[in-house]
Amino acid sequence: MYIVYIIQHSADKEIYIGFTTNLEKRLIAHNGKLNRSTRRKSGNWKLVYAEAYRSEKDARMREKKLKHHGSSKHELKKRIANSLIENKSEAG
Repeated sequence: MYIVYIIQHSADKEIYIGFTTNLEKRLIAHNGKLNRSTRRKSGNWKLVYAEAYRSEKDARMREKKLKHHGSSKHELKKRIANSLIENKSEAG
């Protein structure tokens, strides 16, 4: 299975969209500060959403669409609003 996932940081509420074949291992890597793009001094990343695909091509297209097309990301964030730790725009 190919997984497109959304994680959110517990301290700064930032959202990260990614792709993997092993979600558990990938989340450990994010929280283990192994990825430059998700390295933080404090807090940790929490899984808030995941989609599974049989096709790697479909999963990569979905990840790209979520990362680069505002309307797709915006619609998904509305759909999972109750799963998010707190919307970054609402913080403060």
